[in-house]
This record gives sequence, C-alpha cells and structure tokens, in this order.
Amino acid sequence: MELWDIYNSNKERTGRTMKRNDWCLKDGEYHLTVLGVIARPDGKYLISKRVMTKSWAPGWWEVSGGGVMAGESSEDAVKREILEETGLDVTGWEGGYMFTYKRDNPGEGDNYFVDVYKFIADFDENDVHMQEAETDGYKLATIDEIKEYASEGIFLHYDSIKKVFE
Repeated sequence: MELWDIYNSNKERTGRTMKRNDWCLKDGEYHLTVLGVIARPDGKYLISKRVMTKSWAPGWWEVSGGGVMAGESSEDAVKREILEETGLDVTGWEGGYMFTYKRDNPGEGDNYFVDVYKFIADFDENDVHMQEAETDGYKLATIDEIKEYASEGIFLHYDSIKKVFE
C-alpha cells in the first residue's frame, strides 16, 4: 500500500499520512505531487499520450509526474517518476525545481501542491522507454505543438505549468 504525507497550507508535513488516492483530506490539508518537464537543447519536449483505459483524461498529452510517497523528497519523487515513466535518469541533468502551485478542491478531499521541475539534456530517442501500461506513445514536441494540444483542451496541466515552456 502506497502512503502519501499530509501537508498543511504552508506545505509542511503534518506527521500524518493517507493512502494513495484515498481522497480524505479536510479543507486546509494537502498531498504533494510532482511534474517533470523533460527538454532537449533543440527546444523539443518529451510528452506522452495517456492510454485510453485511463479513467481520467484518456488520450490526453502530458508530462511525467505523480504522487510523492511518504518520507520521500519532492526531487527524489520527480526523478523516480521520470525514470519509471520514460526510462530516463535525469540525475546530473541541467535544471531542477522551477515552482510550486496549489489546488484547493473544497469538499472533495483532494487538495494538493504540485512541485514543477524542468530537466534539460541532449538525450537520444533510443534512450526513451515509455511505461506501456500508462502511455499510448510519446513524441518530441515543439512548444507550438504543445500549445496546439492545450488549445484543443487535451494537454494536462498546461495552464498551470505553461511558464515552464517559456
């Protein structure tokens, strides 16, 4: 069973945990997730397409990310998620933490912080090994392609993370 730390509104651990995806948070309580934008020096970004069997946003494009496990640092979590989802080890790559945003969903039990990271390296497409159960392919996209997916409403989190692409 995967556990997540519960944070207060100042993004401080409360010492309590919750089961993954057990939306039990009270107003003012949060869990922590991460997103990792992967870029190449040529200005292209690694994005993946969600499998159609996903219950939420099937077929949409996204960047790597996921929940931070209890006791895990945000940076360790984003590196773990990127490695699991893409096969890329971003340790030692240029970049790192960019910013945090917060979402309150009153009465839904799902309030969260998102730490956003950006890593840059001249990686080869042969090094990419997407998690087949989670993705229906990937592409190295230009910022214009990403903006187009966003305008079609099929790029997850774009409005919250768009400054990372600037």
